[in-house]
Amino acid sequence: MNQLHPLRNLYVDFNSYFASVEQQLRPELRGKAIGVLPVLAETTCCIAASYQAKAFGVKTGTPVYEARKRCPGIVLVEARPALYVEMHHQLVAAVEDCTHVEKVLSIDEMTCSLSGSEQRRDKALALAAAIKRSIAEKVGEHLRCSIGIAPNTFLAKTASNMLKPDGCTVIEAADLPDILYPLELRALTGIGKAMEARLQRHGIRSMRALCQANARQLRHAWGSIEGERMYARLRGEASPAAVDKDRASLGHSHVLPPELRNPQSAWSVLHRLLQKAAMRLRSEALVAGSLSAGVKFVDGRHWQQRMRFDPTSDTLQLLEALKRMWAARPVTRTAPLAVSVTLTDLQVRTHQSGSLWDNSPQTAHDQLNAVIDAVNLRYGKNTLYFGGAHRAIDAGAAPMRIAFQHIPDISLEGDD
Repeated sequence: MNQLHPLRNLYVDFNSYFASVEQQLRPELRGKAIGVLPVLAETTCCIAASYQAKAFGVKTGTPVYEARKRCPGIVLVEARPALYVEMHHQLVAAVEDCTHVEKVLSIDEMTCSLSGSEQRRDKALALAAAIKRSIAEKVGEHLRCSIGIAPNTFLAKTASNMLKPDGCTVIEAADLPDILYPLELRALTGIGKAMEARLQRHGIRSMRALCQANARQLRHAWGSIEGERMYARLRGEASPAAVDKDRASLGHSHVLPPELRNPQSAWSVLHRLLQKAAMRLRSEALVAGSLSAGVKFVDGRHWQQRMRFDPTSDTLQLLEALKRMWAARPVTRTAPLAVSVTLTDLQVRTHQSGSLWDNSPQTAHDQLNAVIDAVNLRYGKNTLYFGGAHRAIDAGAAPMRIAFQHIPDISLEGDD
């Protein structure tokens, strides 16, 4: 084994996670083609599909009508995000019983570092088998995962995708680069449709061509140092330590159920989404300097507007900005399909001691926000809320959602 690039990383990727959780918890769904929907409606799309459904071409983003056409026997179920988060924590604990989880990358992906004898192929494979047993015994046998083992996290993730479902693939330094040649360029993290087109314009049309290009050529193709980093990753060099980045945005979106596809209900759902986002801001000691609100209509058209303001986490100020944007929206008879709010220009809130005699509206707002947050954390998320969200809350709209790389805190975002 090349001692310069030993096996350093083990990557765990849970297969068809949302669908697998449903099959684990509901025995009647096991072995069946199922699609998980954000809301039970014919006009939405699948956010997950079981492997039985994937065999018919159903995948994330497949519209319901197309899923039914491709897989006539498909069973459609509504997502239950709180359960997916709860089971995620159980799975992390099951892996931790075997080895330390270095980093949770998303609700269905995590990476572990290998050290000492674990860097030997036989020991790494034994550890992978132990992880699979721990998951089956402590969480559920229908929650299968694919594991990749390699000299760096990038290659370990690539390896985890090479044999699904329930696979285990090892990439050693001696296997490189030949083991990668059968893969498509877009099999690599960081190469999407636009990047693939860019590489092709630079004469790189296959994995073999990518691996044979030198660092200078890849830097030129990427137009940045990221090309040189790709060169190093493909050769098994250790991934650089992750650099903490300031959070770029925070927000929520929601596909409206049919009964709420009208302007009044869309406004109420936006109201609730923004109240949730404001509470998250405060929980992370952040303030936002701008707000974007958007509506997608059933005919495919979009409306979106952004407003800047002095940095704040005050719910009332944010709601006032939303109200002004909503009032300026174009009037249309077309029904709204989905709504979203996004807070950007985030920064850490500065803590300054206020005056004992400060009776300003802002101080009163801060006190009000603190009371609302404390009550909702103790007694339930919707115990106290501003009235504009009543229609949405009464209809059970805008429940917790799980976005890529964001695992919701149930105490803040969970549904009652």
